[in-house]
Amino acid sequence: MKRFFLTLLCLFAAVEGFSTYLLIPMDLTQKNHLKAYGIAYYAVTQQIDVSWLLNYRGGSFMMPYSSAVENECAVRGVSCQVIADVQSTAILQEIAAMDANMSEIKLTKVPKIAVYSPKNKLPWDDAVTLVLTYAEIPYDIIYDEEVITGMLPKYDWLHLHHEDFTGQYGKFWASYRNAAWYLEDVKQQEAMAAKLGFAKVSQMKLAVAKGIRDFVAGGGYLFAMCSGPDSFDVALSAEGVDICAEMFDGDPMDPAAQSKLDYDKTFAFTDFKIVTNPYQYEISDIDVDAGKHFNNKKNDYFTLFEFSAKWDPVPTMLCQNHQTVIPGFMGQTTAFRKSRLKPYVTIMGECQFFDEARYIHGEYGKGTWTFYSGHDPEDYQHLVNDPPTDLNLFPNSPGYRLILNNVLFPAAKKEKHKT
Repeated sequence: MKRFFLTLLCLFAAVEGFSTYLLIPMDLTQKNHLKAYGIAYYAVTQQIDVSWLLNYRGGSFMMPYSSAVENECAVRGVSCQVIADVQSTAILQEIAAMDANMSEIKLTKVPKIAVYSPKNKLPWDDAVTLVLTYAEIPYDIIYDEEVITGMLPKYDWLHLHHEDFTGQYGKFWASYRNAAWYLEDVKQQEAMAAKLGFAKVSQMKLAVAKGIRDFVAGGGYLFAMCSGPDSFDVALSAEGVDICAEMFDGDPMDPAAQSKLDYDKTFAFTDFKIVTNPYQYEISDIDVDAGKHFNNKKNDYFTLFEFSAKWDPVPTMLCQNHQTVIPGFMGQTTAFRKSRLKPYVTIMGECQFFDEARYIHGEYGKGTWTFYSGHDPEDYQHLVNDPPTDLNLFPNSPGYRLILNNVLFPAAKKEKHKT
């Protein structure tokens, strides 16, 4: 009997010794893809090196076994598997094979995350803050004052709320100039501009855009959606040029503004035309004609490109998903016109039916930027005053996964960021 119990104890010890890794699958077996990113982030905060297995089962995560992480998976409803070290070795060998378009990226750093967003309440939500909150990934809210006073270097990753960096208040004047929220926004923006020493809101926003530009040049990671990308580039190109009509800044725009734009100052876009009509809900022709999307929802899908995991790990990382065809969604900037992209821009997702770019990436200085068009990946036409999307209803959203790929990107070892 004593020998039996000793044998049994040895067997338990052997099983415990071999079951030393935790695998979080990101294919169709995963119950909650979005919260799985939060688990990976949590593990890194616990000084656990996480392996991001690019193109393996949808971009799965693997790490040394931790009961705390396994418990978090159970609490958050995330699927995970306890596997033996021999299994983890086999997975890594499969990934390392030269004929396999897979790679292992180590996540070792806890990225400090900031969201550039107004402090006052506006009648629309932001997909990034929604998914960060849902995934339980912490972030700070910063806005113009924090950028102008030099707080950006504290952070690794910055998301731009659906901002209008041109100082035209999103071109909402025509439809909402008498709305209480619009009047309050104008009041607060003008007060902040005066506080920071600027004569106009447009001048303050340009200074903010230049601060963000310098953040990226110094090695920061920038992610922007909807009107953030094009208004950012338009503002940079219009430095020293008044492109705002009188109702936005109190004086007429420069009639020669278009000819004075400097495309060398932009990140992603070139040769664009600004929209000078204050009644038109559009900043430039970087955005496509959204009208053709209204009656074509059934054809509005974009496809993620496949990159070499071993030689192009950055775009591969940013495109990890359990499906490669993603439902499209509209926004103030619905899609990027391909003819307005600079030659070096990497298109990571495109809609062939409309011949548009939806998901693009590039480098600037020592940092990188990623631009994603549309407003909400799970609400095709999100309108002003619509309620925020309940992500409990979309735990496996492929569109929201692209956002979270970008959030984890700065956690990867720096030497892996080569394209």
